[in-house]
Amino acid sequence: MNETSSDTSYRVTADELRQFIERIERLDAEKKDIAEAQKEVMAEAKGRGYDTKVMRKLIALRKRDAQDIAEEEAVLDMYKEALGMS
Repeated sequence: MNETSSDTSYRVTADELRQFIERIERLDAEKKDIAEAQKEVMAEAKGRGYDTKVMRKLIALRKRDAQDIAEEEAVLDMYKEALGMS
Protein backbone atom coordinates (compact mmCIF):
# COMPACT_ATOMS: atom_id res chain seq x y z
CA MET A 1 0.00 0.00 0.00
CA ASN A 2 1.42 3.43 -0.98
CA GLU A 3 1.33 6.37 1.36
CA THR A 4 -0.48 9.40 0.12
CA SER A 5 1.13 12.79 0.49
CA SER A 6 -1.46 13.78 3.12
CA ASP A 7 -0.57 10.69 5.21
CA THR A 8 3.12 11.60 5.05
CA SER A 9 2.40 15.23 5.79
CA TYR A 10 0.19 14.27 8.75
CA ARG A 11 2.91 12.01 10.17
CA VAL A 12 5.54 14.75 9.85
CA THR A 13 3.21 17.25 11.53
CA ALA A 14 2.37 14.77 14.29
CA ASP A 15 6.08 14.07 14.88
CA GLU A 16 6.84 17.78 15.01
CA LEU A 17 3.93 18.38 17.39
CA ARG A 18 5.14 15.54 19.64
CA GLN A 19 8.61 17.12 19.72
CA PHE A 20 7.18 20.48 20.75
CA ILE A 21 5.08 18.86 23.48
CA GLU A 22 8.05 16.89 24.81
CA ARG A 23 10.23 20.02 24.85
CA ILE A 24 7.57 21.90 26.84
CA GLU A 25 7.29 18.97 29.25
CA ARG A 26 11.07 18.97 29.80
CA LEU A 27 11.04 22.72 30.38
CA ASP A 28 8.19 22.33 32.89
CA ALA A 29 10.25 19.75 34.77
CA GLU A 30 13.26 22.10 34.75
CA LYS A 31 11.06 24.96 35.94
CA LYS A 32 9.84 22.81 38.83
CA ASP A 33 13.44 21.96 39.76
CA ILE A 34 14.44 25.63 39.65
CA ALA A 35 11.46 26.65 41.80
CA GLU A 36 12.43 24.01 44.35
CA ALA A 37 16.02 25.28 44.38
CA GLN A 38 14.76 28.84 44.93
CA LYS A 39 12.64 27.67 47.86
CA GLU A 40 15.70 25.98 49.35
CA VAL A 41 17.78 29.16 49.01
CA MET A 42 15.02 31.21 50.67
CA ALA A 43 14.73 28.65 53.48
CA GLU A 44 18.49 28.84 53.99
CA ALA A 45 18.40 32.64 54.06
CA LYS A 46 15.50 32.56 56.53
CA GLY A 47 17.42 30.13 58.69
CA ARG A 48 20.31 32.60 58.76
CA GLY A 49 17.97 35.35 59.99
CA TYR A 50 17.15 37.21 56.78
CA ASP A 51 13.64 38.52 56.17
CA THR A 52 12.60 36.64 53.03
CA LYS A 53 9.63 38.92 52.38
CA VAL A 54 11.99 41.87 52.12
CA MET A 55 14.40 39.81 50.02
CA ARG A 56 11.61 39.06 47.54
CA LYS A 57 10.82 42.78 47.32
CA LEU A 58 14.48 43.53 46.66
CA ILE A 59 14.61 40.90 43.92
CA ALA A 60 11.52 42.42 42.29
CA LEU A 61 13.01 45.92 42.54
CA ARG A 62 16.28 44.80 40.95
CA LYS A 63 14.31 43.63 37.90
CA ARG A 64 12.75 47.06 37.39
CA ASP A 65 14.06 50.22 35.79
CA ALA A 66 15.53 52.73 38.26
CA GLN A 67 13.42 55.57 36.81
CA ASP A 68 10.20 53.61 37.32
CA ILE A 69 11.18 52.89 40.92
CA ALA A 70 11.98 56.55 41.57
CA GLU A 71 8.63 57.67 40.13
CA GLU A 72 6.73 55.13 42.21
CA GLU A 73 8.58 56.12 45.38
CA ALA A 74 7.85 59.81 44.72
CA VAL A 75 4.14 59.11 44.36
CA LEU A 76 4.20 56.89 47.46
CA ASP A 77 5.88 59.68 49.45
CA MET A 78 3.31 62.18 48.21
CA TYR A 79 0.42 59.88 49.21
CA LYS A 80 1.96 59.18 52.62
CA GLU A 81 2.36 62.91 53.21
CA ALA A 82 -1.25 63.51 52.21
CA LEU A 83 -2.33 60.94 54.80
CA GLY A 84 -0.02 62.32 57.48
CA MET A 85 2.17 59.24 57.46
CA SER A 86 5.52 60.92 56.81
